[in-house]
Amino acid sequence: MKDDIQLLRPATPLRRLWLLFAQVVTVALALYFVVAALRPDWLARAPVQVPVGPGARTVPVLQAQAGAVAESYREAAGRAMPAVVNILTSKASREAHPILKDPFFRRFFGDRLPPQEQMSSLGSGVIVSNEGYIITNFHVVEGADQIEVGLADGRKAAARIVGTDPETDLAILRISERNLPVMVLGEPDEARVGDVVLAIGNPFGVGQTVTMGIISAMGRNNLHINHFENFIQTDAAINFGNSGGALVDTNGNLLGINSAIYSQTGGSIGIGFAIPVSTARNVLESIIKHGQVVRGWIGIESQDITPELADSFGLGRQSGAIIAGVVRNGPADRAGVRPGDILLAVEGATVKNTGDMLNLVAQLVPGAKARLKLMRQNRESTVDVTVGKRPRPSP
Repeated sequence: MKDDIQLLRPATPLRRLWLLFAQVVTVALALYFVVAALRPDWLARAPVQVPVGPGARTVPVLQAQAGAVAESYREAAGRAMPAVVNILTSKASREAHPILKDPFFRRFFGDRLPPQEQMSSLGSGVIVSNEGYIITNFHVVEGADQIEVGLADGRKAAARIVGTDPETDLAILRISERNLPVMVLGEPDEARVGDVVLAIGNPFGVGQTVTMGIISAMGRNNLHINHFENFIQTDAAINFGNSGGALVDTNGNLLGINSAIYSQTGGSIGIGFAIPVSTARNVLESIIKHGQVVRGWIGIESQDITPELADSFGLGRQSGAIIAGVVRNGPADRAGVRPGDILLAVEGATVKNTGDMLNLVAQLVPGAKARLKLMRQNRESTVDVTVGKRPRPSP
């Protein structure tokens, strides 16, 4: 009974203070959660002072404000967009209008009819030199009689074709304007899958547009788009009119020239391909220096080693390129290369497949000697080939 009486005694002053403190804390926490949910901007914090060493001054560290943009690519887009141009091409057509097909009409005018200009293509390009050089796709300007370039600042200029390279689907144009914005060339060899990229161009003719994505894959080949393929694959939206436009990194540097998409509808489904700027740079320099792209050639045809071929030929490897044909009296034929040989390396660089073989041989200097590493009947050997000049593809 004594214990029961003690429990019924009034609370001591210390106990009352504790109860009051607990109630105040509970109410304060409740108010904090209500404000955080309804008005988070009220909780924006001032810069925090962080000491940098004993007795040293403090350095203010800015806290992110509620509602502020966490990350933006406006700086990269702002640096790159002025150097991306719109390209309009046209070519003459005598039968652009249906009336020109009327036999009665043609009976009186015949071939004296003036040619009619008809818009045939719309694409994009990238200014890469203050001397007016522009890189675009070959298919954008193919067959064009006149080319007009629209700059981001509203200027328009006539352009001429300096040179083309159908095997990489690249073309070099030039305009005579002054004070041109120039895009900085990046380093695609340092890019990795997962890097954020921006695609800039003129899709469907709506005007200059920027889309964002990531690099989905590097070194894509065997797509049967171009003869020489080493594509950067991206999921940044690329549509009709983006061809020849820029694929840039988050610093606004040029990584590639947008070239193609995989689509069954003509619109982007997240699989786009860009030609690396390293390839575009080589094409640009070669065209400026020689007027055309000069590549090495040794006169062979090859095919990839598949598991089935490896089994049927009793090969102990599944990398390299089988030489399926040799051009008679060509460089490889004169060096003793024979059909059935397996090309393992070119000038010390390993050949993994046909794509590697094409690119490595193309990089050889015509007239120079090149060492090839071959396998014949499971025995390795080396031969020296005098490199020839790759013939221009027939139109």
